[in-house]
Amino acid sequence: MAHCVPYALVDVFSDEPLQGNPLALVPDADELPQELMPRIAREFNQAETTFLLSPTRPGADWRLRSFTAAGVEVFGAGHNALGAWWWLAAIGRLGHREDRPWHQQLGSEVLEVGIAGGPDGLVDVTLRQRAAEYGQELTDRTALARALGVDDEDLGAGGGDRGAGGGGIGAGGGLPVAQVVSTGAAHLLVGLRGRAAVDAAAPDAARLRALLPGVGGQGVYLYALDPAEPGADVHARFVNPVAGITEDPATGSAAGPLACLLRRHGPAVGDRVTIAQGHALDRPSRIQVTFADDVPSVTGRAALAAEGTLRLPVHSLRARTS
Repeated sequence: MAHCVPYALVDVFSDEPLQGNPLALVPDADELPQELMPRIAREFNQAETTFLLSPTRPGADWRLRSFTAAGVEVFGAGHNALGAWWWLAAIGRLGHREDRPWHQQLGSEVLEVGIAGGPDGLVDVTLRQRAAEYGQELTDRTALARALGVDDEDLGAGGGDRGAGGGGIGAGGGLPVAQVVSTGAAHLLVGLRGRAAVDAAAPDAARLRALLPGVGGQGVYLYALDPAEPGADVHARFVNPVAGITEDPATGSAAGPLACLLRRHGPAVGDRVTIAQGHALDRPSRIQVTFADDVPSVTGRAALAAEGTLRLPVHSLRARTS
């Protein structure tokens, strides 16, 4: 016998299926044993799989638990959360609320979520992250260049040619070459001199796994300030060998820290930064970061790509743990 559990596949940070970052979503997951969740995530083999549960902290409307394909639980407010809230809104699970925002429980934290209908009828989801925490810089340029598969002279963000699309936010001479920043998940942000260097990078997972723990970083966000995509400010790629992610098409948990770093060191203008990601994977994605009182929020859309049913062995559900 099998126990049937519904699931959805949502493409996040795009409003079209087969673009953006795929997210496997398992709603109403309270009855699933904790030890089964990473196994289900491995079965889906997506960058992340999110489980929707009843909250355990006051003020939260939903509790989210997210696991990578390697079975590692992650807690950042990125595509894992945005796709889940978009799905809840899109299928009518949230109802109508204007008097107050929604709140999500991620780990031990409760964070604000905004849901808004755009003029085109599509749903925008905004996730409030934490204020930025600035960690260590990685100063060994030779080791970093080797781990990223780039030339040493490519390290350091600059304005490049500002791109065919006319985007970009100018030269970033005051930016650190590589620094860990967290707004919920700590990632190493590495500036390169142009988008060609970002696209040509060939990260070495073993070398990065050796480097990242020393500076307290989880993943690596490569970026340049000369995006080709019109309206974007930054061109980026993300890898996270520590969590088993070869490359991610869109990474909200890294976009927030990067926007904070750009604002801190001057090249970002105003309270809005738009990041283009996913082009190297032929899954173009767009992430918008805005600020209120120096706290970043990530906004994006999503599209439903698939729905189906998991068939789980009944014996796997007998020993439920919380």
